[in-house]
Amino acid sequence: SARMGLPALALLLAVRLLQTQASPSARSFQLDYEHNCFLKDGVPFRYISGSIHYARVPRPAWRDRLLKMHMSGLSAVQVYVPWNYHEMLPGVYDFSGNRDVEAFLDLTAELGLLVILRPGPYICAEWEMGGLPAWLLWKPNIILRTSDPAYLAAVDSWLHVLLPKIKPRLYQHGGNIISVQVENEYGSYYACDYGYLWHLLGSFRALLGSEVLLFTTDSTRVEELRCGTLQGLYATIDFGPGSNVTEAFDAQRRVEPKGPLVNSEYYTGWLDYWGEAHASTSAAWVAQGLEDMLQLGASVNMQVVSWQGAQPSGEYMFHGGTNFAYWSGADYKDQYKPVTTSYDYDAPLSEAGDPTEKLFAIRTVISKFQPLPIGPMPPATPKYAYGWVSLKKFANLLDVLDVLCPSGPIQSQFPLTFEAIKQAHGFVVYHTQLPQDIPDPVTLGAPPHSICDRGYVMLQKEYQGTLERDRQITLRVTGRAGDTLDVLLENMGRISFGANVSDFKGVLENISLDSDPLSNWLIYPLAIDTAVQQGWPHNAVPKSSSRGRAGPAFYTGTFETPGIAWDTFVKFPGWSKGQLWINGFNLGRYWTSRGPQQTLFVPGSVLHAGRSNNITVLELEGAPLTPLLLFLDRPLFNRTLSHTTLDTE
Repeated sequence: SARMGLPALALLLAVRLLQTQASPSARSFQLDYEHNCFLKDGVPFRYISGSIHYARVPRPAWRDRLLKMHMSGLSAVQVYVPWNYHEMLPGVYDFSGNRDVEAFLDLTAELGLLVILRPGPYICAEWEMGGLPAWLLWKPNIILRTSDPAYLAAVDSWLHVLLPKIKPRLYQHGGNIISVQVENEYGSYYACDYGYLWHLLGSFRALLGSEVLLFTTDSTRVEELRCGTLQGLYATIDFGPGSNVTEAFDAQRRVEPKGPLVNSEYYTGWLDYWGEAHASTSAAWVAQGLEDMLQLGASVNMQVVSWQGAQPSGEYMFHGGTNFAYWSGADYKDQYKPVTTSYDYDAPLSEAGDPTEKLFAIRTVISKFQPLPIGPMPPATPKYAYGWVSLKKFANLLDVLDVLCPSGPIQSQFPLTFEAIKQAHGFVVYHTQLPQDIPDPVTLGAPPHSICDRGYVMLQKEYQGTLERDRQITLRVTGRAGDTLDVLLENMGRISFGANVSDFKGVLENISLDSDPLSNWLIYPLAIDTAVQQGWPHNAVPKSSSRGRAGPAFYTGTFETPGIAWDTFVKFPGWSKGQLWINGFNLGRYWTSRGPQQTLFVPGSVLHAGRSNNITVLELEGAPLTPLLLFLDRPLFNRTLSHTTLDTE
């Protein structure tokens, strides 16, 4: 075999390279305006996709959920990236563990799923502040989601960190990301700032290249499509079952006369708010709406080679998951409406990742239009009812401020917001003393919208009641000069949709006694999660002053798993409202007294198999006389307030 000289070898390689670049097999994902469809590698293509949020699913369960989506017949998944989940403090990034978005994307590719990526910077998603970091509000005058230079500077520095991780995973570069959404439903935001969308378009193009398909999503309302769309960004729409499919796509056609019809958010269910009935959408209704859209594709484009046109991204929410810790957001519709911890969403895959009747109905519809993957649907994950676990009171919250606020309090004449003291989530104690004797009851209160979101009031460490945003804003109190007044403020989640103002937390204006403002405050930002993650209070001696069951206090207990660590659901019989940690993991908020959610999902991955599991509960209003938790093998959603009967899901 004659050896080839180096120059000849180089020439041969160059020719091969040119052939590769010129060949029709080069990877591409494009719009075909002539035939109103997508082209994947030059061939007409339609996707059916479903949404999954990696931040709402424990990492050990990622593969199970994605496999179930693949086996349902979905060709793609839609993935949000919550900015505030990765940049908790300015310039400090976390892509480890559950935040390893690259590992999640690699898993989608391994399972043969395409990805529609929605990196924001604003995502809504009923997520805390719609994915925007709370530290943006350290500049109190910042105008979010506009061309405000302070906002754009923060966005650009984030995109320069995130998008280079995305670029090699684009379809054109051998990856599986076929399209990238810019912003989210911007037309519903009051600002209507085209300069902002232009800026984002420039940044995305600069960091991802000129070939990637960039798109926007808005509702079908004319005004929203006017403000949310921009030349250079393909405009898609969202709507749910029950909508007139033809009319909805007519709205898209008004802004995109040519190109594929796309429903980017087809609502398979809906979310729950605390204090409202559990939402559900019938499987038949959802399946019929999906079939209508897929059928419309065939009829709209009968005259051309391609058979799509209606391009539903399948489901808005295929698997909802859980708002662990403090990540649930809130809507604003005439009043502040915080979202529940469960993000089950009545979705085709339940909160625990189990296939539902709705999933099989959707799978049947998909099978009429394209072949399903060979093989069985993976089963529901095993659940275990660990039963009753008794807890004991550890300490009143006010007795452990030294542990929860090791840096000590901040002195201020008048109250400061969470943002002013750089506390993003959780809790802050505001402490002062009564300036004079109050023998007869007077009104302790604050102006409307200034207690954000709930204030638990203690006089001389005795619980008096709760002040609540948009609800109860006064209490009647008595006391003596010098008596201690403590207000524990809880952030229930920043508004993610429906308000045009930044959602500052804490005490926003003065707290007054009969209209006289109270002053000389000590403000304690609490680092409860840091303490609990370090083993507190299980590694500490209980406080002897732990009398009574009312008001904010910590309760602890342990339980053992019988050699297995399966998923479970914990119920809070007789408890009021609070936060739960198991083995240092913050499982989120419970609110038994308001509902509808009555159980918190506990993934088996947070439990220790065959050894002791540490439970920590922060109860805010009042624990039962015998503090017990009940671990079940199924969730309970109860129609609360006027109804007290428990319904299983």
